[in-house]
Amino acid sequence: MPARNHKRWKDVPGQLREGEYIDSRIYSDRDIFEEELTKIWKKSWVAVCHESEIPQPFDFRTTTIAREPIIVTRGPDGQVRAFLNVCPHRGNTIENRPSGSFRDGTASGAPRHMTCMFHGWQFDMKGNCAHISREKEGYQNRLSRSDVGLRRLRCEVHFGGFVWVTLNDGIGKTVEEWGAGCFDCLQEHVDAEPLEVFHYHKAIIHANYKLWHDTNSEFYHDYLHYHNRITGFNDAYFARQNTGFDNGHVTVGSFEVQYDKYEGFESRESLSFPGLPPNHWYMIDMFPGVNFNLRGSALRCDIMTPLAPDRVLIEFRGLGLKSDTPEERMSRIRHHNSIWGPFGRNLHEDLLAVTTQQAAMNEHAEPRRILHGRQENSTIHDEVGMRHFYDEWGRWMNRRPSDPEKPYAAAA
Repeated sequence: MPARNHKRWKDVPGQLREGEYIDSRIYSDRDIFEEELTKIWKKSWVAVCHESEIPQPFDFRTTTIAREPIIVTRGPDGQVRAFLNVCPHRGNTIENRPSGSFRDGTASGAPRHMTCMFHGWQFDMKGNCAHISREKEGYQNRLSRSDVGLRRLRCEVHFGGFVWVTLNDGIGKTVEEWGAGCFDCLQEHVDAEPLEVFHYHKAIIHANYKLWHDTNSEFYHDYLHYHNRITGFNDAYFARQNTGFDNGHVTVGSFEVQYDKYEGFESRESLSFPGLPPNHWYMIDMFPGVNFNLRGSALRCDIMTPLAPDRVLIEFRGLGLKSDTPEERMSRIRHHNSIWGPFGRNLHEDLLAVTTQQAAMNEHAEPRRILHGRQENSTIHDEVGMRHFYDEWGRWMNRRPSDPEKPYAAAA
């Protein structure tokens, strides 16, 4: 006989409706994951780095989007451009370093050019082919440098100096249009003057990328964080509003964090971002995988790169003002890392939560219902942000989050 509560465990609990729960298979199914890369990640705008990480002409950074290798460069004209990091000759990866400069030549290449180590083909910062080794001897008049070049990708610098890239030439929207107004709450604070990355670390987490989105998007899990409960559980905190925007984005409104209530912490009002009220905290979660948190003195940005159904690469960045004095910079670093650094007060708790979630709904586990049904007038512990994200996910995937074997249907 089945266990007494077997049917209750499998069925929709209580009186929850479509949209208030999802099927756990969307976090673990390999076919669904591959489909996400094709239907979502290859089609949308993706944040890849910050412009301060490539400050000088000929600087570069490499990354991947949906397994496609990407290189972002700053040209001698100061413009930031993105290309597939793939040589058009034999499909070799051109640059294997995570970052650096092309100002000086490598052992196999010339200065100020991207050089494929395989056969020595060279490309300038606009992606034009500048040199083919023994060009005339091998190709005569059948192929020349003007016939080949790097695959250039649409690239924009926006929202506080972040570099956005899309593999989709036909996306039909600029980055600003893609944001659909979700960044308005932070725009004046992060665009008032140039920002600079002061902290960077990355980690491969054994969790589905959507679980990291979830823990950033909903604040009901602040019960996980002792620091947040001590410094924030007051009337203003519980009144914060979740607001959904087109394209799946969500913002969480601000309130004043009482840092001095936590032993060993201090107010951050002296280093508040331009125009931001002292010690205030905003959050923006942008579909499909980038999150911004501005806590008074430091802007945190998490950029996700899905690797497998149960693995995600997360790049964690902390940013302050480029104009900071050394003393101000050290204070921002301390404020950021005490909560969000690799050994910060909150980060390890989030990581523990998402990895244990993934362990409990691995690809071999029986399907179950994951609940997104809290409704509290779109305030901080309402799971409206989750429902908004997964409704957008359903549109892009043409799958119902509550039953991914059925085609998408808008929740009632």
